[in-house]
This record gives sequence, structure tokens and C-alpha cells, in this order.
Amino acid sequence: MVKRFVDLIKTITIKTMIKFLDLHKINERYRNEIDAAIKSILDSGWYLLGKETEKFEKEFASFCGVKYAIGVANGLDALIISLKALGIEEGDEIIVPSNTYIATILAISANGATPILVEPDIDNYNIEPKNIEAAITSKTKAIMPVHLYGQACEMDPIMSIAKKYNLMVVEDCAQSHGAIYENQCVGSFGNCAGFSFYPGKNLGAMGDGGMITTNDEEIANKIRAIRNYGSFVKYENLYKGMNSRLDEIQAAILSVKLGYLQEDNEKRRKIANYYLENIKNPVIILPKISNDNEKSHVWHLFVIRCEKRDELKKYLLDNDIETSIHYPIPPHKQNAYMEWKDLVLPISEKIHNEVLSLPVSPVMTKEEIERVVKIINEYEQK
Repeated sequence: MVKRFVDLIKTITIKTMIKFLDLHKINERYRNEIDAAIKSILDSGWYLLGKETEKFEKEFASFCGVKYAIGVANGLDALIISLKALGIEEGDEIIVPSNTYIATILAISANGATPILVEPDIDNYNIEPKNIEAAITSKTKAIMPVHLYGQACEMDPIMSIAKKYNLMVVEDCAQSHGAIYENQCVGSFGNCAGFSFYPGKNLGAMGDGGMITTNDEEIANKIRAIRNYGSFVKYENLYKGMNSRLDEIQAAILSVKLGYLQEDNEKRRKIANYYLENIKNPVIILPKISNDNEKSHVWHLFVIRCEKRDELKKYLLDNDIETSIHYPIPPHKQNAYMEWKDLVLPISEKIHNEVLSLPVSPVMTKEEIERVVKIINEYEQK
């Protein structure tokens, strides 16, 4: 009788789903500090553009190694406002990777500019610097590199091209909080950079939130006005602005979690390294770090490729492992951009047809990590 009970418990344990991302478990670690932070906001009676937002902005600027950080409502707004503050307008062209989340493209369109899609490096999934120069025209005003999946782009050649052609650079850092390139944090290279604090990010709020970083005081001041209806003084509007403000509660929560970000990023790196060293299935293409610096990648996502991706995804789910696809449809194949319906970008299309994101989270247990590897290594492609 006892043996049967033990066997039943073992079965239940084995069948426990490994979640792709357990946000409850992630945030539960900081419950007491977060509760105290929220209580302080409720007690203060001040909910927008107050002391907590100012405090977090200073902390995040210091974290990124920049002079200024300005909180906004979300990551998309961070990119939209960055371009707006730099004077991007209708008719301008912005060079952007063809392999990215749609928000990067939408930010350009929202300013009336034209996204010029450039193919990525098939090995690291980021924009291929060698392809940028060929895409430059007399209308090109900026390059928007995306540090995709948590890996820093090759910023030296990108910045060299920008300097050569007198172009601005706006970094999309939505997935790369804390990634380092040549001893410099992402978000500190370009004229501006946009971050997202969507709950699932390495540094995630409990709702939406975003941040813009810059070293230019004039641009920083313009961004502060644009996020607040284009105004510094109530009812006096200097710019055609928008309502995009990071609220005090989210700022206070993010301030708590920022203190643990480096530790969590290291946990992600350890999981990623275990995957890289132990996944041996020949049908699985593992991600590659583009240089020798491990800190260039914060592993927001651990993205593998497989020719029969959908079959693999089902197999893993059948074995109680949740995965996700980032992303199933490339921007140039979305209905929102029907003008690109005849555009052929084979590298991006191949990536989007094959990628699958495995669980990589700072709250994963050793047993969960080992089980993911074991199940993947047992997969036989049909």
C-alpha cells in the first residue's frame, strides 16, 4: 500500500508542468518589499511623476551607465517618443532588422517614417552590420538595432556606419536589460534607447512600463515634455506630445526588482550554459553568442531552431514542458504591412519558421532544467 502511494507521488511529480514563465513564482520572491513599496504609494497619495518615478529613473540611468533615464508608459511608447524627440518625420527612412517583434516596426510607422528591413545574422538573430550600409539612401535618418532575445548587437560596426553617414542610432533594448557589449551596457550607445518593462521581461513590472535612456540633456528634456502632453508647465504645450507616463506604483516595484536584476541575469546565464553544454540532439540548432563575452547575453529568451518546430513544440507539451514561439510571423508577412506582401527575406522567414523558445527563468529548479534537456535529447524527428 505504501509503495503504491509512493509510486503515485512520483507520477504526480513527474507530470508537473514546467511552465515557460512562472510570473507568480518570480514576483513572490519580493512580495514583502513590493507590498511595502505599494503601501508607501498609497500612503503618499501621489500616483504620477512623483518621487518614486524620479528615484527609479536615477537608479536605472546609473545601471545603464547613462546620464538620463525617462520613464514612459510602455516599451512601444519608448521607441515612438525616442524617434519623435530626434525629429523623425514623414518621408524619413529608418534601417531596422527584419527579424524583430512588430513593436520595433510600429514605432517607425507611428512617426510617419518608412522602415527599411535588413536581414539578420542567421547565427545570432541580430541585425547583420554588413547589410546595413547597402540599405542607406539619401532619405536614411537613423539605424534602429534590436538587441534581440537578450543578446547585444555588434555595436562597434553599427556606430561606425552611423558616424560615417551622419545617422542617428536608436537602440531597441526591450529584451536586453543589462546586456554588455565591449564593457558598455546596451542603452548607452545610441542617441536614445527604448526599454520595456512588460511583466515577462528580465526586469518586469506588474503591468506595462517603459524607459528611454540618453546622454543628451536637450533630448532628455524634450522626451520629458513629449511624454506629458508636450508640456513642462500645465496647460502650456511646447510639442505635439502624448500621454505616456510611468506610474508611481510601477516605478516603486521596478526599483525593488532592479536590485535583483544582475543576480537574476546570472541565473539565466547558468541555465543557458547548461542547455548549451548538454543539449546534444542533432536536429536542434542551439543559439550562439556572437562574441566571447558571456555578459553580452542576458538570455531573456533561449531560442533554439528545429526544422519541424511545430512537431517539437507538441512533443514537449505532451511531456509537460511549455514553450513559446518568438515569433511565428515576421513583420513583412503581417497583414498590417500588406505593402510588403511580395517582399522576400529568406533568412528572416527561415528563422520565424524554425524558432522555439525553451523555459529559461531565474526560478527554475535544477530538476526542471535537467528534465528539459533529457526530454529534448530523447526527441526523434519524424
